[in-house]
Amino acid sequence: MKEIKFKGKFVVKANIVLKTGLHIGTEESMEIGGIDNPVIKDATGKPFIPGSSLKGKLRSLMEYFHEKIEPEKMVYTVKGKNPIRIHMCDDVDCSVCNLFGRNHGSHEFITEEKTEFKNLIPTRLIVRDAFLDENSITEKMKENLTVNYTEVKPENTLDRITSAANPRSNERVPAGVAFNSEFIVNVYEGDGVKYLKELLTAFRLLEDDYLGGSGSRGYGKVKFENIVIEYRDKKFYEQESEAKILNVDLDNLNWEEIEKNIKIGD
Repeated sequence: MKEIKFKGKFVVKANIVLKTGLHIGTEESMEIGGIDNPVIKDATGKPFIPGSSLKGKLRSLMEYFHEKIEPEKMVYTVKGKNPIRIHMCDDVDCSVCNLFGRNHGSHEFITEEKTEFKNLIPTRLIVRDAFLDENSITEKMKENLTVNYTEVKPENTLDRITSAANPRSNERVPAGVAFNSEFIVNVYEGDGVKYLKELLTAFRLLEDDYLGGSGSRGYGKVKFENIVIEYRDKKFYEQESEAKILNVDLDNLNWEEIEKNIKIGD
């Protein structure tokens, strides 16, 4: 493992605005007449987007974007009846592993070959839980919500032979609601803005994909709005400098301007 020299942190804040209803689920309700598929909520009963769900979705999109979905480069993170297989490798230049992290210890590839990664460095990307912006819920929206903060969408599946119906109800956070998100990208010597670019690319991919469940049925379209990037160098944490702050628009990114305003000394 090479020597790691910390240079600073990018702190990226954004509103995740729902363009269609969002369902990120929890365990099924056992109440008679209750909602079949409730959304996950925090201790105050408000829906939120877990950082783990958001980071996992972004990583998955970037694995496809960088063409990393190859059997010899997929490892098991969960085995058994419902296995979870993701890309993970020992390539020191792998953008996915360098941003989202590698797990330490021994790993088993789909090919059943076992390995232990040597190029372990601290994960650059930290994703916070995204909490509800209550101001995004208008009075008009409140009049049409089924329960506090959410709507219930009835769905039905028909048996193709008997035409028997299988009705169910999904709880969703309605379109128009926003969540306050925060992402931290650690910057090491030689990084420059490379991994900030990777993160914003992942944002763009997610906008044309979906977050949460039932995306192929219209759920989970999101938009990143009001994006603010702060660069905090080492002197910032020693209270000897101020953060460099930029407002950016994903649809009109100007990397020359970004690099001009955020100079990272190597």
